[in-house]
Amino acid sequence: MTQPRDSLRKAALGSLTAVAVTATLAMPLSTASAADAGRGATGRSGTDFQRSLDDIVKEGVVGAEATLVNGRARTSLRSGTAELGTDRPMPRQGYFRMGSNTKTFVSTVMLQLVGEGRIRLDDKVDRWLPGVVEGNGNDGKRITVRQLLQHTSGLPDYDGSLPVFDEESFQKHRLDAYEPRELVDLALRNRPLFEPGKGWGYSNTGYILAGMIIEKVTGRHWSDEVRARIIEPLGLRHTFSSGRRTGLPQPYAQSYQQFKPGGRIVDSTEVSMTWGGAAGDLVTTPNDLARFWQSLLGGKLLAPKLLAQMQKTVPAREEGDTETKEEYGLGIFRTKLSCGGGYWGHGGTTLGHLNANGFVDKGKKGVIVMRSTNLAQEDRDKRTEQLVDDALCRKK
Repeated sequence: MTQPRDSLRKAALGSLTAVAVTATLAMPLSTASAADAGRGATGRSGTDFQRSLDDIVKEGVVGAEATLVNGRARTSLRSGTAELGTDRPMPRQGYFRMGSNTKTFVSTVMLQLVGEGRIRLDDKVDRWLPGVVEGNGNDGKRITVRQLLQHTSGLPDYDGSLPVFDEESFQKHRLDAYEPRELVDLALRNRPLFEPGKGWGYSNTGYILAGMIIEKVTGRHWSDEVRARIIEPLGLRHTFSSGRRTGLPQPYAQSYQQFKPGGRIVDSTEVSMTWGGAAGDLVTTPNDLARFWQSLLGGKLLAPKLLAQMQKTVPAREEGDTETKEEYGLGIFRTKLSCGGGYWGHGGTTLGHLNANGFVDKGKKGVIVMRSTNLAQEDRDKRTEQLVDDALCRKK
């Protein structure tokens, strides 16, 4: 759920930036043939996309699944197996941990509260969480809610301090539970990345604080607000907060993490996601996630002015970046397409799951790709990103 992608430490809760309902979407979805529906939803046929999914598995991924979206039509494709060393197929529409796509749900709730006049984007963090953000140059009196949601707060990330980034530490601490304040305090051991509003730096810490603010404003846990405002109205029956749950419901594929290039593949299915919280602990299925994106971009969750606020972006460029391929709004990425234009989405990674997604045409067309294996090589997500680009670009 974090950025950039040049180390396992920065990939644990990393955002895979390949990215980027009402009763009408609650009706049964038709599933066309892979070739026909795939070509209708994307620039490549479903058959071509299947080959690309197979290529990812050949590179060491245990299992992968993709859903191509065209209006109400869905095409599900899968490759590899659900468990290493077996021939058990990947489940169709299996549960997976969405990682940083959680941020889009949290940002949507926050903007709904803005629309209700219960909070302002320019409120300072300290107004709602007095004394929580202070020390080592970090100051909640100078940071706004907008900056938390847009990663322009300068707050350091806590995930680099988590003891899960080598195999031995992971096995020892994989079930450790954290409270939100503990995660914030871990981050505040470090100095800010930059002055508030003077740069861009992906920080899970900002979304942990956003979740805490939602609870302060509403009197309810952030996940309760996500459920009441998004999950239940859209009929997302397979989306929920992990909370203290360490496993996944059936059906699911085992998830795997590789901690160093060439190293062994470690089963990471049983893990605490309390260290993700409002920054990345939601579980979902491809169809549920597609319905969310279609509803959000189709204007079903936010009034036009609020959706425009969400989609008002800044360059998503961190120190050391040589080019800017993405822009970031409030919990949402806009990513350039190789064929021109761009798409909206917000992928994510956890220790074991990686998903990428991208939607165009106000959410009518899109693709979701999920991998059950996180590999350690630096270009681990480039092929998955390329799948999204290929799906949304028409090839001659």
